[in-house]
Amino acid sequence: MATSLAIMILLGLIFNTLFIKLRMPGFLGMLILGVLVGPYVLNWLDPDLLSVSSDFRRIALIIILLRAGLGISRDDLNKVGKTAVKLSFIPGLIEGFGIAYISTVLLGFTFIEGGILGFIIAAVSPAVVVPHMLDLIEERIGTNKRIPTLILAGASIDDVFAITIFTTFLGLYSGSHVNIGVQIAHIPLSIVLGIVLGGAIGLVLVRIFECYSIRDTKKVLLILGVAILLTSLENMLKNKIEIAALLGVMTIGFIILEKNPVAAKRLSRKFNKIWIFAEMLLFILVGSQVNISVALDAGLKGLIIISFGLLARSIGVIIATLGTDLNWKERLFCVISYMPKATVQAAIGAIPLSLGVKSGDVILAIAVLAILVTAPLGAIGIKWSSKKLLTTEGID
Repeated sequence: MATSLAIMILLGLIFNTLFIKLRMPGFLGMLILGVLVGPYVLNWLDPDLLSVSSDFRRIALIIILLRAGLGISRDDLNKVGKTAVKLSFIPGLIEGFGIAYISTVLLGFTFIEGGILGFIIAAVSPAVVVPHMLDLIEERIGTNKRIPTLILAGASIDDVFAITIFTTFLGLYSGSHVNIGVQIAHIPLSIVLGIVLGGAIGLVLVRIFECYSIRDTKKVLLILGVAILLTSLENMLKNKIEIAALLGVMTIGFIILEKNPVAAKRLSRKFNKIWIFAEMLLFILVGSQVNISVALDAGLKGLIIISFGLLARSIGVIIATLGTDLNWKERLFCVISYMPKATVQAAIGAIPLSLGVKSGDVILAIAVLAILVTAPLGAIGIKWSSKKLLTTEGID
């Protein structure tokens, strides 16, 4: 495993630097590197490392969400809250049910099979979106209307809806007595529980930091350890009660910023340094899950379905931003920012196949194809369009 980590670090640095010099997102280089060194191409990664890949990816995602929480102020959140809530479910629902319908036409799926596929694909990737939005906040691009914060908040909740409804359709397929309406009604509860737990943990941590003299490095490790335990609690209680743990993780950072902004800024810089390594783990290991030959099996129909889904999602983003002060350029940027798929598709794309869903192989192929198409296009689109469509504060 140590050799595999060395390969990831050394080649990750090279690919990251190379793609940045080519004026492309560095993470894209690491994603491609993961495909190359993964088990489906060169097979350079130790099977033991791949067996714990999901845990490493989860830790990396926790780090970037803590960074996000430490950068979102209450004032910003208050001003984007209503629109962020609409962005968190309207685009995903339209995309998921849109794909469910078109897959019955193009692939001959039942509507339940289409729903399973639709809500795998519908999840936007926080692993791709969040780092880009944090970069925009640092560069003060779009911050005059708090657009990066808006997308950060919306994208963080989007996955809760997608995964919950995916699980519901999976239950319907297996013959379980599942009520879609009841399951959707549970989503607000899971969000509230995530926020409450994250808020409580954040308050306890703030109190500890006030009462005891702890170095910032140890504070970071303490925050990270507690955040990992919070996500573990979600897994332990999964069959009893749903908790939006990743939203809770972001809330921890938000509470620390709210109660101790000076310490929060220092901690944010520490997490920025950890992210350099965590980013490699996340994107190389996500790439290693991609089987290109499986993606190719999806063919033209797969591309049509993904494109139809993105169109449906775009309509959803436009609907969610109606009535705001965003102009059409800024709305277009929101549409582009909601394109990338990666983390969730890599994590759950193979579940239907493993559970014996008849069309599981096709579902997996389209999920993999969605990563290959939308992750690079979305990342490049965000990077290019942010300077073209958004206003940089301080520049007329």
